[in-house]
Amino acid sequence: MPVTNSKTPGTTKCWPGRAANAMSTHIPVLLSEALSYLNVRDGGTYLDLTLGRAGHASEILKRIPNGRLIGFDQDPEAVAESTKKLASISSNFLVVKDNFIHLDEELGRLHVMSVDGILMDLGVSSPQLDEAERGFSYKEEAKLDMRMDPDNPLTAWIVVNSYPLQKLSEIIREYGEDADAYRIAKKIVQERESAPIGTTTQLAAIIKAAKPKAELFKKGHPAKQTFQAIRMEVNHEEDALKRALEEAPKWLSSSGRLVVISFMSLDDRLVKRRFHELTVKEGDRHGVDLLPEEIDQPLFRLLTKKPVLPSEGELALNHRAASAKLRALEKI
Repeated sequence: MPVTNSKTPGTTKCWPGRAANAMSTHIPVLLSEALSYLNVRDGGTYLDLTLGRAGHASEILKRIPNGRLIGFDQDPEAVAESTKKLASISSNFLVVKDNFIHLDEELGRLHVMSVDGILMDLGVSSPQLDEAERGFSYKEEAKLDMRMDPDNPLTAWIVVNSYPLQKLSEIIREYGEDADAYRIAKKIVQERESAPIGTTTQLAAIIKAAKPKAELFKKGHPAKQTFQAIRMEVNHEEDALKRALEEAPKWLSSSGRLVVISFMSLDDRLVKRRFHELTVKEGDRHGVDLLPEEIDQPLFRLLTKKPVLPSEGELALNHRAASAKLRALEKI
C-alpha cells in the first residue's frame, strides 16, 4: 500500500493548519453506475485517475481481492486520506501522488502493460470546496489559492492580480462560459489598480458588482462561473483532461473500459468529442467506395449513447450530483 511520488518519493505535503489524516465527508457521485460500467472483475487491474477520498476506489478495491488498484491524485491531503481508507480494505493498491496528465510516464515507470478499467471523476472534490482555507469557495473567506497541488507555483492570487485584461477575459469566457467575461475581467483589473485583490469574498463581491442587474436575479451565485474558470487555469485542468483522454484509452486491455464522470459542460463536450473519435469511423481516407468488410473498424465501442445522469434518489441525498454526467466506452 505504498504512496509513490516520482518527484519526492515517500513524502506528502499538507496544507497549513490541516492534519493529513483529517477525514472529510465525501459522497461518491454515480457510484453504482460507475461500478456497473467499469464491469469490475476480480483479478483485474483498475485505475482511478481522480482518487480523491477513495469513494469510488474503495468500492472497486472491495471487488478485486486478487486484483490491483492504482490511484492518482495530486492533492497530498487526498493521498493521505485515501491511503488510510484503502489500507483498511486491502493491501493490493498503489497511490501515485501526481496529476493524471503524467499517466503515460507513471504507468511506464511502474511497468504496467495494460489495465482492465479506468475511472475519471473530474472537477473539484467536496472536501476541497468545504475547506475554506483552500480558496476554492466563493462562499467562505480565504486567501486566493485554488491549487489542488500545493507544489504548483501558480495560484488564484497570481491569476487575478497579474494576468492582463485580455487574457483574464479569455479565461473567464472559455473556462467559465460567462457572457459577461469582459465586464468581469475589466472590473477586476480596475479594482486591483488601487490594491491587490487578496481574498475569495473580495473577488466574489467584485464579480457581483460587474454583473448586469438582471443577471443577479438568476439562479446560482454570480461568481460561480468565474471561480470555476480561475480554478481551471490554476490547475491546468483542460490541458490535463485533453492529454488524459488521448492517453488513457491506449492502456485498456481487450474488453477494458473507460468511464468518465464530468460536472461541467466544457468537460463533457471534450469527453463526448473524444469518445466519438474513438468509436466512429467517418468515411475513409482513400476517397473510394469500399465494401463493409474492407472498411477499418473502430477499436472501441460506445456504451452510453446519452450521458448517464443521477437518479432522483441520489439527487435527494447529494445536491452536488446535480450536474454530473457519466460516459463510458469499451475496447473491442
